[in-house]
Amino acid sequence: MLEGIYLAIQGAASQGIIWGIMTLGVYITFKVLDFPDLTVDGSFALGGAVSAILISNGMNPFITLFFSFLAGSLSGLATGILNTKLQIPGILAGILTMIALYSINIRVMGGRPNIPLLGMATSLTIIQNILSLSKVVSDLLVGFVFSVFIVLIMYWFFGTEMGCAIRATGNNEKMIRALGVDTNVMKTIGLMISNALVSLSGALVTQSQGYADVGMGTGTIVIGLASVIIGEVIFGNRFNFLYKLSSIVMGSIIYRIIIAIVLQLGLKATDLKLLTAIIVAIALSVPVLNKKANKILSPKRKG
Repeated sequence: MLEGIYLAIQGAASQGIIWGIMTLGVYITFKVLDFPDLTVDGSFALGGAVSAILISNGMNPFITLFFSFLAGSLSGLATGILNTKLQIPGILAGILTMIALYSINIRVMGGRPNIPLLGMATSLTIIQNILSLSKVVSDLLVGFVFSVFIVLIMYWFFGTEMGCAIRATGNNEKMIRALGVDTNVMKTIGLMISNALVSLSGALVTQSQGYADVGMGTGTIVIGLASVIIGEVIFGNRFNFLYKLSSIVMGSIIYRIIIAIVLQLGLKATDLKLLTAIIVAIALSVPVLNKKANKILSPKRKG
């Protein structure tokens, strides 16, 4: 039992760090922009579909990651246009794009609901063969390299003038608009970056699991939110923005480890959605419960 749990934790950590890239994308919209973007369920599958179809047609798997990143940014652009130009509410704009992406993803995959990559080289298998590593270790290594690079790029970008404007748009849109910043442009850029990262994560997950499926993005937004909340609750909002971004990736890893342990203890895979909802509810309630506990305990401490 213990050996099975240990192996499950290893696999969960390697998957968690790859999914952590998606979580960073969710963090940009929900925490930085304060935008309820549901596009990610579609853009995650889009990244996987683009990468899989290009690999199956003989393209270098590393190059396919760029095209997945680009495709994701276009899906974010679509949501941005619906929201800023057509004045469709953000949550509805995301839903519309997500629904449209289902059909687009099937078209990208040539009318098929899934594309297997069995026997084909992927970026992860290439690294695995070059360094003579196990699949779990190679996934962990690739995920770690991508996550560190993206976190550092995000830390730099959100410290630039444009990055600060995007953060200010989510924090106080009226104030930053009064300073002459086009908040519609900032929202659209934020959505493009967010969905580009989500799509990149979808491509890496596809290459890791060896197939792309049109439904692989279902529930992605819930998983992303759960990871973001877990990271914030456990690690808090201490220190600087770099620490926050790192804690988000760690939240994704912890989420996957929790899921893996619970499955090893006998939970059915069909109950994972329920478990995720419970985890999110508990994580969201922790700060509220802490405040109530502090209010109750404060008078006693003074007395």
